[in-house]
Amino acid sequence: MRKRWLSLAAGAAVLAATLVPAAPAMAAPTFKVPFPCNQSWSGQTRSNHSPANAIDFNRTDDLGDPVVASAPGTVDVVTNLGDTSYGKYVRINHGGGWTTYYAHLNAFNVSVGQTVGYGRVIGYVGSTGGSTGPHLHYEQRSGGSAVKIKFNGAQALYWGTKTYKSDNGCSGANTGAGTVNTAGAPLTVRSGPGTGYSSVGTVADGAGVTIHCQTSGTSVTGTYGTSSIWDRIGSGRFISDAYVYTGYDGYIPGVPRC
Repeated sequence: MRKRWLSLAAGAAVLAATLVPAAPAMAAPTFKVPFPCNQSWSGQTRSNHSPANAIDFNRTDDLGDPVVASAPGTVDVVTNLGDTSYGKYVRINHGGGWTTYYAHLNAFNVSVGQTVGYGRVIGYVGSTGGSTGPHLHYEQRSGGSAVKIKFNGAQALYWGTKTYKSDNGCSGANTGAGTVNTAGAPLTVRSGPGTGYSSVGTVADGAGVTIHCQTSGTSVTGTYGTSSIWDRIGSGRFISDAYVYTGYDGYIPGVPRC
């Protein structure tokens, strides 16, 4: 697998103003891998990383893949540092002095003040800022300081590369996430799972969507091949899965059938 990593040392001064003020440490939330249910990602730690306790996540062709909240909390930073440091990044405040950072995003899917839970898509993997290729730079912080990362209470590998399989969002909300990809044109939303149903609007190319359930319907050939799967993105609102990137071939694990 092609791996692409970066150094953030040059951006340290830029980030100083964004650090969370020191606070007494409290019990950490149960953090999960920041990707949708059942996905596997290669995570690398290295002593010359900035900060050293961060993880860089990568997998083949990961540009635009959904990134999800690793624990419940409130989004308190959604910003773009331009061509330096973290680039486009999101910070989530989990309370008790705990925060998480998601950097080098291609696009955002949340806003400041928004409450998020496990499996909630907050953005998409990118290569913004000081990145040399698409990946997710991820941190867990306590009292403003980056700490060694834990998933489900178990410490990540330090130092080296390990494959992590996500159980994030595998239960609970039971919704999926996707990104519309039509290569430019808006995607028609139908009142039912098929091209014979009436149009009830459109979704812009590149838009993120929440998938409440999936079902079979008219077979459609689109960006991701030919598929008879249709995604319900709202009450009486269906789009063809052939034009939606979800990170899975076929049905999304954990998302119910309509």
